[in-house]
Amino acid sequence: MMRMYEDQRAARNVRTINHYGSPNLSYPNVSQVSRLKPRPHVWTHGDRFYKLAHQYYSDKRLWWLIAWYNMTPTENHVVLGQILQIPLPLEAALSVMKDRER
Repeated sequence: MMRMYEDQRAARNVRTINHYGSPNLSYPNVSQVSRLKPRPHVWTHGDRFYKLAHQYYSDKRLWWLIAWYNMTPTENHVVLGQILQIPLPLEAALSVMKDRER
């Protein structure tokens, strides 16, 4: 594996490459979901998770919350016309996420 990073460093002309692992997230259970009032959103051309986060939460950095709640790790996992659920209210959705980390 080190050889792979050596090639990448040389190709990018950098000394180091930081590799970040992906967290293992579990999805909310029925009890936790009952605390939320999700709002449906039909995925249309031009939609992006960060745009939806800005629209519904006024913070584009919370895009991951919408992806997590809908079990769609990337926008490539969403198809046109698919109905996503936007977890609301924001405070309750973040609370559910924190409960899942325990």
